[in-house]
Amino acid sequence: MVMSRVWQLVRRPKGKPTVEDFSCLEEELPPCADGDVVVEAEYLSVDPYMRYMARQIPLNSTMYGSQVARVIESKNPQWPVGSCMVVYSGWRTHTHIPSDKLQPDDKWMWPLPDMGTLPISLCVGLVGMPGNTAYFGFLELCQPKEGNTVLVNGAAGAVGSAVVQIAKIKGCKVIAFAGSDEKVAWVKELGADYAFNYKTTNIGEALSQAAPEKINCFFDNVGGQFTAEALPFMANYGRVAVCGAISTYNDDSKDIYSPGSLNSPFSEATLIWKELKVEGFLVFRWKDRSSEGFKQMIQWIQEGKLKYRETVVQGFDKMPIAFIGLFDGENFGKAVVKP
Repeated sequence: MVMSRVWQLVRRPKGKPTVEDFSCLEEELPPCADGDVVVEAEYLSVDPYMRYMARQIPLNSTMYGSQVARVIESKNPQWPVGSCMVVYSGWRTHTHIPSDKLQPDDKWMWPLPDMGTLPISLCVGLVGMPGNTAYFGFLELCQPKEGNTVLVNGAAGAVGSAVVQIAKIKGCKVIAFAGSDEKVAWVKELGADYAFNYKTTNIGEALSQAAPEKINCFFDNVGGQFTAEALPFMANYGRVAVCGAISTYNDDSKDIYSPGSLNSPFSEATLIWKELKVEGFLVFRWKDRSSEGFKQMIQWIQEGKLKYRETVVQGFDKMPIAFIGLFDGENFGKAVVKP
């Protein structure tokens, strides 16, 4: 008999989530039948997009999310005891996975790539969904060219910090914004040519100084007022990859299923006269190419071209606290929980 600790969403967050929106309980897992496995979480991910999921998943169900998990019981020869996977089983310490969920084409589960001596926690970070978000979102949508000027906000986060470095690998000039002086210093260490604290800097003045030639590529993790202020500094035919909008995630009027409002940060006149290309995306668009991204990120890390930081929170009981901390800017790079 295997027992699992599980965090459930018990109340819809109003604005920034609180610990009281979640409840932890124990449940007994079903027996491991032929073809099934039971896994134990090694590292659990907390990500800003989970705030959207908290609007959509049923109340009193397991909070959504991914984890690096190790097989502790197996009746499936493809998944021996001790093997590891990334699986979207949510905020839980143990998971029973039936055979029909262990298919190679299942986009919610995949085996770990060959990590060499790198920590497996990176498989929910730079060598996981956030890393591929940066890799494909930036390269496929922004299509950077050597010498281009690239703007990245949320630049000290899991995705933004990767985009800063990929842009430098591709020979671009990088302007980055982060939320504290300490984060700005780290982003400069990653290679940003200019880095600013958006809380203490006038965005327009900073971009006038840093990008007199205008911005060719804008990788947007923030949205809202930042985007509205940055857009006029785009060059003609500029490309904007809309990855996230963390500045709006706690505003429930911005639900993706709600009717549109007349307060978009994207000025129609700017889009038209500058002939900008603006595209939102989800990383699973490139699921069939995910191994390409993983291999490239591993290679760049091993070559010293990609640096990373992880904010590791100890204790499964801290899942909600680690999640809430994302909206207070407490994480450098990827935030993960070690149960």
